[in-house]
Amino acid sequence: MTGGEEKIRVLIVDDISETRENIRKLLQFEKDLEVVGAANSGRSGVEQARELKPDVVLMDINMPDMDGITATELIRQHNPATQIVILSVQGDPNYMRRAMLAGARDFLTKPPAVDELTAAIRRAGKMAFAERLKAGSIAGMPGGVPGFAAAQAALGKIIVVYSPKGGAGATTIAVNLAVTLHNEETPAALVDANLQFGDVAVFMNEQVRNSILDLAPRADELEVEIVREVMLTHNASGVKILAAPTRPEYAENVTGEQFVKVLKFLRSMFSYIIVDASTTLTDVVLAAMDASDLIILLTTQEIPAIKNARLFLDLADVLNIESRRILFIMNRFDKRIGILPEKISESFKREIAAVIPYEDRVIIPSVNRGIPFMMGDRTRPIAKNFLALAEVVRQRINELATESAENVAVAKKR
Repeated sequence: MTGGEEKIRVLIVDDISETRENIRKLLQFEKDLEVVGAANSGRSGVEQARELKPDVVLMDINMPDMDGITATELIRQHNPATQIVILSVQGDPNYMRRAMLAGARDFLTKPPAVDELTAAIRRAGKMAFAERLKAGSIAGMPGGVPGFAAAQAALGKIIVVYSPKGGAGATTIAVNLAVTLHNEETPAALVDANLQFGDVAVFMNEQVRNSILDLAPRADELEVEIVREVMLTHNASGVKILAAPTRPEYAENVTGEQFVKVLKFLRSMFSYIIVDASTTLTDVVLAAMDASDLIILLTTQEIPAIKNARLFLDLADVLNIESRRILFIMNRFDKRIGILPEKISESFKREIAAVIPYEDRVIIPSVNRGIPFMMGDRTRPIAKNFLALAEVVRQRINELATESAENVAVAKKR
C-alpha cells in the first residue's frame, strides 16, 4: 500500500448523483482507498477540497456552475499536493491538453474500467504522498515513510535554472517559476547565483540592502532569524530573495563551498529554492548544480543556443550529473521559426519537457516594471504554459524523490 498503512483519500466531484454513487460503490472494495467526500458541483468541489485536503480528486469536466478545468486550477492553487484525475464523456485531445495545463494528473474517459480508475487513483495518490512528504506536512502521520527517507523528502528542493547561452531568459524563467511554485504550504526562495551581474532583485523591483555576502562568511553557523533578516521579501508574492552582491568585484568573496552551505540551510526553511545561474560555469554555479535536485536547462530556437545546450549535456555526462535531474525546456518559442521543439528533441534524443512561447508584449513590460508576469493574468498563453512547466517540475521532483526513497528501502533490505 502506498505510504505504509495510510489510505489514499479520495473526493468525488460530479453533478450527477448516480455517477457519484457508482464510483463510491466501486471504490469501497479497495482497502487502500477511502472516499472522504462527494460534491455535486465544481464550486462545492473546490470548497470541500480546501476543507478536506484529499489526496486525489475525481473531477467531472462538464458541470453547470463551474467546469472541472476551472475547479482543477483553483484546487491546485490552494492545495498543491492534491492530485486531480479528470473524468469526461468526451475523449477530445483538446480537453485533455487543457486539463493537463490546468494541473490535472490524469484524464479518463467515462465510464472508466474499474482497473483503469483504481490504477489512476493509486498513481495520483503516490504523487500526493510524495508532495506532502516534501513539504513536511505528513511527517508526524502514522504509516509515513520512516527515518532517512522521510527526513530527505521533507527537505526543500534546489532547482537550478541554467542556460549556456546568454539572452535565453534564464532570469525570467527563475523569477516566474518561484512566483508560480510559492504558496503557504510550499514556500519558495529565489537565489541569485550570478554574483557579478545578477538581476533577480531588479526583476522583482526590489532594492538590494543585504546579499549573499552577509551570509557567506558565517555559512557554518547560520540561524533562521539571521537568514530571514538578510533575505529580501517580495511583498506582492511573498517570495523570499537572496540577492547577488551590489558590485561585481565582490563576487570573489563568496566561494562555491560557502554558497552550497547556504543553499543547504535554505532547504530547511523553504520547499523550493530556485537558483538563477550565470551562463559562465563558475565555482559557485558548478557547486549549486552538484547540490541541486533538478537542473532546468534552457535553449531557444537560435543555433548558438542549441549548440551550447548540446555541449552542456555532454559536459553533464562528464560531471556525472544524472540525466533525469536535467529538465530540458525551450524558451522564447516562436512558431514562425522553422526550428521546432520536436526536431531538437529528435536530434538530441532527449525530451523537451516544456515549451514557453515568446510574448514580447508581456515579457518586456514585465521586466521593465519589475513585476513578474505570473503575478498578472494567468489566462494568457504564456501563463498557461508556465503553469504547465511548474506542474512538470513538481512531477519530476516527486518522481526523483520517490525513486530515491525506494532505492534507500532496497539498500536497507540488502
